[in-house]
Amino acid sequence: MVYKIGVVRGDGIGPEVVEQALRVLSFIGNFEFVELGIGYTYMNRHGELYQKDFFDVARRMDAVLKGPLYTPWDRRDFRSLNYLIRRELDLYANVRPFKSYEGLSLGKFDFTIVRENLEDLYVGVEGEVGGVAVSVRFTSRQEAERVSRFAFEYARREGLEKVTLVHKANILKYTDGLLREVFFEVAKEYPDVRAEEVLVDTSAYKLVKEPSSFRVILTPNLYGDILSDLAAALVGGLGLCGSAQIGPKTAVFEPVHGVAFDIAGRNLANPYGMLEATRLLLKYLGWARGDGNLLKWSKALEDAIRRAIQEQKAFTPDLGGKYHTNEVGDAVLKNLSRENS
Repeated sequence: MVYKIGVVRGDGIGPEVVEQALRVLSFIGNFEFVELGIGYTYMNRHGELYQKDFFDVARRMDAVLKGPLYTPWDRRDFRSLNYLIRRELDLYANVRPFKSYEGLSLGKFDFTIVRENLEDLYVGVEGEVGGVAVSVRFTSRQEAERVSRFAFEYARREGLEKVTLVHKANILKYTDGLLREVFFEVAKEYPDVRAEEVLVDTSAYKLVKEPSSFRVILTPNLYGDILSDLAAALVGGLGLCGSAQIGPKTAVFEPVHGVAFDIAGRNLANPYGMLEATRLLLKYLGWARGDGNLLKWSKALEDAIRRAIQEQKAFTPDLGGKYHTNEVGDAVLKNLSRENS
């Protein structure tokens, strides 16, 4: 079977790290790549934020591999394209696994953050009246139920024993309160998976002190964004972590880091996050399409990445090493080839 993969090369270091992911997928085979234009760089070249048929083409893909996209801080007229992609493709669940590396990470742990991806403050309904800036927060029963069920299904499929809801319902009694109510309603349908809860401030403390106590963490949009960066620091850096954004019909896979314009084009970018996203893409297609071969490749890629980091110390400058972007790709591909021999 040939899988169609949409490719968004992104801004800044995006094209460099995406290229390493494409090398891996080309090595595995059975993939057809379809280029998709969107982003700040695309706008500067073509005069529009994205190609006219971007979302129509993206919906026809089996999955999309995406580099980081830049959102200017100083332009109120430039809305986040990352959020636009999530909304238009109905990517309601953001999945970010965090697993420690021996000799690099702060502690030993293996947990996943499932972040609600479409609501909360990220809908961007805000303004200023009489010198007072206001932002409106949304939580709907529909999305709370959908993402809660996803978290429990994920835990069950991965053989994980519990899901921990992170919230601040003691203060935000309506928004977080609704999510908490729905979460425990859904939990009754999964008696084999334990349902727990912890306040968001306490969760930040526990992630540093006892990261191994978590398995699956379910959070509203904003908390998940913040806690994911904290978790990446525990792993060893943002450049090591990938994410999956899952919808009912397609999914988008990307690193969690930004565009890093200061090192763009210098072959210094860390591609591990993008390679991790590629591993998640293989795993997603393996489960979604019932393709056991892709599940094996996903595990082989995980092992190849882990060997490059733990044994070979194939570190880019952000990790204290001297490897270039393409040299990390070479190391992972060599390990992957060995895994498949």
